[in-house]
Amino acid sequence: MNYRDFLQKVIYAIINPLIKGMIKVGITPNFITTTGFVLNLVAMAMFIYAAELPECEAYAWVGWSGGVILFAGLFDMMDGRLARMGGMSSTFGALWDSTLDRYSELCTLFGICYYLLMHGSWDWAGVVTFTAMVGSVMVSYVRARAEGLDIECKVGLMQRPERVVVTAVGAVFCGVCANLWVLVVPMIIIAVLANLTAFWRVAHCYRELGKRDRGEQ
Repeated sequence: MNYRDFLQKVIYAIINPLIKGMIKVGITPNFITTTGFVLNLVAMAMFIYAAELPECEAYAWVGWSGGVILFAGLFDMMDGRLARMGGMSSTFGALWDSTLDRYSELCTLFGICYYLLMHGSWDWAGVVTFTAMVGSVMVSYVRARAEGLDIECKVGLMQRPERVVVTAVGAVFCGVCANLWVLVVPMIIIAVLANLTAFWRVAHCYRELGKRDRGEQ
């Protein structure tokens, strides 16, 4: 069992009673998915607002934004669990979840990008965050294209759960430490590893398609 499966089991053990309560009151997975997206919009707005504040006040908003991202990430886990436990899985629900996941991540990273660009000497870090946005999209895009070709493609170092945690923890501790480097370093990590993961997945598909082509000849 890898670390992701272990953590997932632990989190599921914690949230299962809450999920059962949601099923009883009729809450749907799509509602949970949408709520998580709205929370990420709130986090983005908090970053943008922080960019307009004096530096001493802005750090607190950055820290709280990270907390909101972490909280929204919990909803990202609950929607799928609710769908399975409540027998409410649907093809549209899966599409809605994937679509809002992409929007959520891009919105939070945009908020960070804007915040960094508004700090003159940190504009380069805003460019790095934009690179992280590109990598994040491409990791998901390559997987989607691979699955369209009937290839399982979950390889890589920086999948969505890791990106969300790295982003949120970086923002929280940036607020605690009142130091922008604590936010910028996670952006550099995501920018490098997310794009590396995207190309890793392309290489994986290249190998798998090569095997398939040789088998068809």
